Amino acid sequence: MNGTSASHQRLLEGILAQRERFAGTEVALFPPAVYLQQVQHALTGTGINWGTQNLSQFASGAYTGEISAAMLRDFDCKYVLIGHSERRCLYAELNLDQLVLDHIIAEKYEIAVKFGITPIICIGESPEEHALGRTEEMVARLLDTVIAHQGVKTLQKAVLAYEPVWAIGTGKTASPEWAQDVHAFMRQRVAKHDRETAEMLRILYGGSVK
Repeated sequence: MNGTSASHQRLLEGILAQRERFAGTEVALFPPAVYLQQVQHALTGTGINWGTQNLSQFASGAYTGEISAAMLRDFDCKYVLIGHSERRCLYAELNLDQLVLDHIIAEKYEIAVKFGITPIICIGESPEEHALGRTEEMVARLLDTVIAHQGVKTLQKAVLAYEPVWAIGTGKTASPEWAQDVHAFMRQRVAKHDRETAEMLRILYGGSVK
């Protein structure tokens, strides 16, 4: 929740001026939803994609302040973040039972896929869970919930992002070896359901970097 239309325009112009530096890499920007039209206008035809930071699990209805998948389609969003750590930590998602939250994330994932938007599913453990050695347990539970809800094949249309909450804004960073180990666990977990899907998965790192 940062920036204004003027500062966003400067950022967009700076990125576009240097886009040759990441030629061959798929890049997407995730602005606050109120600036989607500005981003869509600036990036159309540039090869850079865009998405938003959240969406509702409901198609429509009396959900004041929420954003539907159909609305995102109006702005040609290719991606949407689902289950971002700051949604978990700062808002009502923190107060929900973890199993209920995993189910909501699965519902958001389902509606994104239904509307042709690629969901980026953010998965990661809290500082407390990390300290207790529960990383694999937390990752496995969310993956299993999504797969049970929608089927493993739909993950071919998704992206996974390991986003350790303990390494965001805390001054701590996950080592490359740690991130790779968790990525490997994610792929192995999906492979238990379907090896082809596991091999096709794109898995990102979403924690702090130096």
